Amino acid sequence: MTNITEGELWTKVEEFFVKNFDTEKHPSIDSILFLIGVQELGSGQQKYTKDDKLNILHIAVCRLLEPFGYYKFSHYDDDGFPHFDELEPLPELKPNEQQILMKKAIIQYFMDEELF
Repeated sequence: MTNITEGELWTKVEEFFVKNFDTEKHPSIDSILFLIGVQELGSGQQKYTKDDKLNILHIAVCRLLEPFGYYKFSHYDDDGFPHFDELEPLPELKPNEQQILMKKAIIQYFMDEELF
């Protein structure tokens, strides 16, 4: 994947979700996080409570930020939910900086999981 810009990689991420999950052309970061969280949980499509949805988003964020040194996988609980230990507190980021970090993390996830 040499000489491909982050913008081009992000377009590939969006295309993946449009093709595989029938999302809108530019899915929101939250939608992408939710689908990654569901994938990491391995629970598939089903009805989720509001608390489940928040936990799924948290799973995605922890998994995505693991390669950046913020979290490390710890264990699965009795309900099959993955747990992560915080290795380093996240820096204070402005909303646009948070979005940039998450996009970089999602792109990294796609490369690590060989989804491109």
